[in-house]
Amino acid sequence: MQLAAYFERIGFAREARVDLETLTRLHRAHLESIPYENLGVLLGETLDFDTARIFDKLVYQGRGGWCYEMNGLFAWALEEIGFAVTRLAGGVIRDRIGGGYVGNHLALRVDLDRPYLADVGFGDGLAEPVPLAAHTIAQDGFVSRLELLPDGWWRFRNHQHCGAPSFDLRDEPAQPQQLARMCAFLQTNAQSPFTQNVVLQRRLPDRVEIIRNAFRMTAFPDRLERRVMESADEFLHEMKAAFGLDVPGARALWPLAQARGQVMLAENPL
Repeated sequence: MQLAAYFERIGFAREARVDLETLTRLHRAHLESIPYENLGVLLGETLDFDTARIFDKLVYQGRGGWCYEMNGLFAWALEEIGFAVTRLAGGVIRDRIGGGYVGNHLALRVDLDRPYLADVGFGDGLAEPVPLAAHTIAQDGFVSRLELLPDGWWRFRNHQHCGAPSFDLRDEPAQPQQLARMCAFLQTNAQSPFTQNVVLQRRLPDRVEIIRNAFRMTAFPDRLERRVMESADEFLHEMKAAFGLDVPGARALWPLAQARGQVMLAENPL
């Protein structure tokens, strides 16, 4: 594994320094170049925390990944440069489902002049790292927020056109076994949203490109555009055109995407 290959993958051609400017540029470059996707779960790939496997998939194979892979690769690159990185266990929609699923998200704390929250693994969340402090976050017209809750947890409230509305975390190192347990659960349990839905997201400077099952969506700060894809050919075309993905076996996911898209359409008509 080489930083040069990762930098080429994300189009980063500057000198890498241990400073906020480099962290911010790398964060944006990663998000704009490597899409969030759960295709590996649906295609029966074994997803774990092995950095060499993740590097090969996301860098050499040109794939995307989910939070454990996206933030896992980003943490590796930052540490290779010399950043001080702490892996944090997040709980997506902890306010709704409780604390039993904490570890269903991996986020990062990067220490510079102060602690920063970095997260390239939420799909449509932060575009840039932000101070780990209570404040409103305005990035490219999308507005989110970090809050310190009375119980000592931090809550990231996502922007106005998000998929997942929030995640909670504590400012302490994640327990590897907790992350490993949730990683295994989310890719094998029949009730997991990752085994039930096709999800791709790509954060760009002015928008978020999205495939959610049979829906092709683009989120702008002032609107969410939605349409239903009509065929497997269109599904694969959009995967390539908007996300740069040409994944063997992806055509087999169209029946699931189509069926789940019908459910989404019934719940929220165009």
